[in-house]
Amino acid sequence: CSRVGLVLLRSRHFHLHMPRPMDLLLELSWRGLIHQTTDDERLPKWLAEGSRKVYAGFDPTADSLHVGSMVPLLMLRRFQKAGHQPIILIGGATGMIGDPSGKSEERNLLSVDVLQNNVAALELQMRQFLDFDDSATAAELVNNHDWLKEVGYLDFLRDVGKSFPVGVMMGKDSVRSRLQREEGGMSYTEFSYMLLQAYDFVYLNERFGCELQVGGSDQWGNITAGIDLARRLRAVQLYGLTHPLLTKSDGTKMGKTEQGAIWLAPERTSPYQFYQYWFRVEDADVGHCLRMLTDLAREEIESLDSARLADASKHESQRRLAEEMTRVVHGPSGLETARRATEVFFGGEIQPQQQDDGQLKEIFEDVPSEELPRERLAGDGLSVVDSLVLSGLCQSKGAARRTIQQGGAYVNNRRVQGIDTQLSTTDLASPSIMVLRTGKKNYALLRFV
Repeated sequence: CSRVGLVLLRSRHFHLHMPRPMDLLLELSWRGLIHQTTDDERLPKWLAEGSRKVYAGFDPTADSLHVGSMVPLLMLRRFQKAGHQPIILIGGATGMIGDPSGKSEERNLLSVDVLQNNVAALELQMRQFLDFDDSATAAELVNNHDWLKEVGYLDFLRDVGKSFPVGVMMGKDSVRSRLQREEGGMSYTEFSYMLLQAYDFVYLNERFGCELQVGGSDQWGNITAGIDLARRLRAVQLYGLTHPLLTKSDGTKMGKTEQGAIWLAPERTSPYQFYQYWFRVEDADVGHCLRMLTDLAREEIESLDSARLADASKHESQRRLAEEMTRVVHGPSGLETARRATEVFFGGEIQPQQQDDGQLKEIFEDVPSEELPRERLAGDGLSVVDSLVLSGLCQSKGAARRTIQQGGAYVNNRRVQGIDTQLSTTDLASPSIMVLRTGKKNYALLRFV
């Protein structure tokens, strides 16, 4: 909890009598979203004086945001709901360089075409999180390539570079840690990144009247560099607020799996995979995620905390987190798809032809599968006894018959009624896949081609 949070929490009358912006800082502090501010004493009063413009920057290093990007994006939404105007800056120019903050080695530079494609994709994604209507708090979406492309190199050195002491840059952790690495180092290109982001803050202040930048704790050096530059160039006071990075209790970054990052784009991470990631969050981390990533009320979160302490095996906190995160990112339809897929995996009956092959492969990605000629389903069809043997669920026909007679064999999660059952194309769960199961958890797929 930052000093701002401590000051506010000690002064309960602020919560009762001050305007809504002061309540916002109380809320952010309770949710663990304040890591540092550039002016703990002045910032609460300054926010309470009226509606402010606040920005966060996102570099288009990929054609989708990942879950770590949600924290600053949702921070902007919290400010908007509290009566402030958010500005989203997409780094079409700075993305050509790559932010060295938190990186141990040089980034690969992306081509202009790839960057432009990424910018367009991110713009579409970001519009689902904020209101871009014509109100006083309507969000603005800007691209720093629009102004930095007009700045000449010599002009930039004369107007900006001369006001940017090298000693200030060398004192920033993001730069110093890289320069001290014997096998690492930093190119002049990445060394210049801080100047460009600092200039962005100055430009947004002049063009839009923006006075507050928010970002992750790894952005502290870049944010304070912009504040210092604005003071030197324009003699104006700007502010910064950082939030903790989204990490697990063991200190590792959240949103990473063996298969890679958890993305917001459904083409990269499906609603089902997205839902499952949050459903599997450890008990030690789920309360932290509920606070940082959802708008659930404090009373509900604390109730979930109590229920988890009483009986963690019910996974109520994880289920609520998965539902809320999937709804926000993928909408009601995406949440319904994820719920249906989860029910299927845990034994819910699979309606014939209500899924496509891709969905079933994704749900049962770790399940053994066998491929058979589609002709096996023609005529009298395929004996269910044979299907259990061919799938590998039973070692022999005798074992298959016993399993069926004991009520332990399922096709598409429906219990097989007799050993004489024949399977046909009407039993396919999707255009080419049939789901077999023995017992509660032993699955196998048969794919007919």
